[in-house]
Amino acid sequence: MSHLKSKIGRWQGAGLMATTLLGTSVFILPQITLNMAGSGALLAWVILILAIVPVTLIFGRLSSAYPHVGGPAFFVEQAFGRIAGRTIGIIFLLVVPLGATAGILMTYQFVDAMIEMSSMAQLVSQLSMLLLLYIMNFRGIKTSAKLQLGLTLMIVAVISLLFGANYLSPQHLAAINIHYDNTLNFETIIGAIGIAFWSFLGVEAMTHLADDFRDPKKDLIPAMMIGTLIVGCIYLICTWLLLQNPIHSGLSMITLFNLLLGDYGTPVIGLLGIAGGLATVNVYTASVARLLWNFSEQGIFPRYFSKLNQHNIPSRSLSTVLTIMAMVLVIRWQFNLNIEVLIAWTNGVFVVIYFASMMAAFKLLPSKNRPLIMVGCLFCVMLAWGLGINMLYAILLLATVTPLLYWQLKGQSVLSTHHS
Repeated sequence: MSHLKSKIGRWQGAGLMATTLLGTSVFILPQITLNMAGSGALLAWVILILAIVPVTLIFGRLSSAYPHVGGPAFFVEQAFGRIAGRTIGIIFLLVVPLGATAGILMTYQFVDAMIEMSSMAQLVSQLSMLLLLYIMNFRGIKTSAKLQLGLTLMIVAVISLLFGANYLSPQHLAAINIHYDNTLNFETIIGAIGIAFWSFLGVEAMTHLADDFRDPKKDLIPAMMIGTLIVGCIYLICTWLLLQNPIHSGLSMITLFNLLLGDYGTPVIGLLGIAGGLATVNVYTASVARLLWNFSEQGIFPRYFSKLNQHNIPSRSLSTVLTIMAMVLVIRWQFNLNIEVLIAWTNGVFVVIYFASMMAAFKLLPSKNRPLIMVGCLFCVMLAWGLGINMLYAILLLATVTPLLYWQLKGQSVLSTHHS
């Protein structure tokens, strides 16, 4: 992205990466996976982390070698041509407003835990979050990167305090009581991995921001790996703590905080949950706005979206993305749509994007990367198997977008030949 200035360094990038992954789910997903798989949730998280590390490394190497605002769409285009690359980019554009909206709805659970509101007031509050996202992105990613690094450090500090309090409390010094299951169920573990995958959506989003790094070849991979490993450790610790302190109602991490550190769980965990959720949606908003800008410059979308503001930010793209998210929120509120379906459909599209990126890496990266790439491909196949029928949404998008792009490029070729 030649017009957008690279502004962030390694640790700011790590903060962006970590808060993108922690986001809406750090204080929610551990309990969900425990409800699904019991003590097998620990194994589910270990498998997921072991699988996501090589995927992150491959994304980082692709971004370092091919820094571009298009991210996975650009990688796939370099490997397999314009139609394949643009297809990946457009399905990303189409799914992010749905996934980001789901993220806002998950974030709102923390607002709901703090303040009781009417249904209409809830919708207004959710729409207000979009206005805040616009303000955060209007001047560029540097400011939000600094804020999100601070947020990551606060989340790590709170989890560390909970971990320490768990082992320093008298009842746990006397006897550590971990509630293990006698048997592990493979199907429930795979199901828990499928749900937990939501927590690592964001690995690919950083690739869209490669040009926002001062030195992407030097800083991007360390930023992505540091962020991923920090997040993996935090999820494991949270799951471990909840396994020792079973909680069966409400937002479990709030109750755990009250149990171990006093009755401040609602404001502390609530505020961190809201900020983390907004951070996740913030990075996705920035990523998709940049991708829409890039596609506008290429002529895939109208030139209207190619305009930059005085801060070199694609403000029209940003406004359009947030407007679509607002429409999804209103439709979801009006028809009371099921958020779980929204999440499953989103996951299915990202499985396609991850798999296409791994296949592109086979062609673009040196052969020494192929063992890691194979792990990434197998991981995607496992996730697709776990999602089952929910993959149909991704398949439908592919079946619709690909022929439309083919005819668009064919039409452009005919016009070019005619004018020449």
